Amino acid sequence: MSTSVISTQNDLLISGLGKRYASTQARGGELQVLQGIDLHVPEGRFVSIVGASGCGKSTLLRLVLGLDAQYEGRILLGGNPISGTGPERGIVFQDHRLFPWLTVEQNIAVGLRNAPLSTADKRRRVAEHVELVGLQGFEQSWPHQISGGMAQRVAIARGLVNRPRVLLLDEPFGALDALTRSRLQNEMQRIWQAERITMLLVTHDVEEAVFLGDQVVVMQPHPGRIRRILDVDLPHPRNRSDPRFIALRDDVLGDFTDSTTEQRARSPATPAPRAHTLQMAW
Repeated sequence: MSTSVISTQNDLLISGLGKRYASTQARGGELQVLQGIDLHVPEGRFVSIVGASGCGKSTLLRLVLGLDAQYEGRILLGGNPISGTGPERGIVFQDHRLFPWLTVEQNIAVGLRNAPLSTADKRRRVAEHVELVGLQGFEQSWPHQISGGMAQRVAIARGLVNRPRVLLLDEPFGALDALTRSRLQNEMQRIWQAERITMLLVTHDVEEAVFLGDQVVVMQPHPGRIRRILDVDLPHPRNRSDPRFIALRDDVLGDFTDSTTEQRARSPATPAPRAHTLQMAW
């Protein structure tokens, strides 16, 4: 698969991004969550962001989505600063967040709530995305009648139905069992190939990051920053047993081993507890 950039009008550009939170536990009353994040995501690229808990990867996604405007640096989409949430950015969360009182197709249609489309066009768009995620025949089903994997497919369709320029994926398969997760990763690969929109995935699963991403952004914590960016020059669909895939996965896993060793080296040694002699008073 070629990773050449055909157009730059919808590129996502993150420059000098930093984020602090007020904290009574931190020195100076502020906790630095993100620091010096620079990332260029060309239009149509699938980028995976991987890191341990606490590295700020979900905070980064919230800033790109527009849920928090208090940050340092710049976030540009198509050359324009991101200001608040907008239809050009869709999101899929770890939990599907379906409305239990709506059917499958009605839940997908929620993504078109403010779209300037006729009722007929909305129905057509929903039907297209039901087919895209392979849920034909379940349009009238209720959330409690479908499996967790199917519910997450509904959430993916809802995130895509408004045809956003960027789809943000916040650990979308993290709550699923291993078999369902693997199946949906394959489905996500197929959907991305069909839609070819920019996708930004946050995950703590290294194998998932390498399996789906054209690039893997490795983050490290305290404060959250980019350790390195790795190009994944493997064709889609990908094969987990391919020696090249295994080598790339192990390469990224090595970053976490190195990072843990570095953190331990920087941390002051904890003194051994003093031995106390128990004196009995008779």
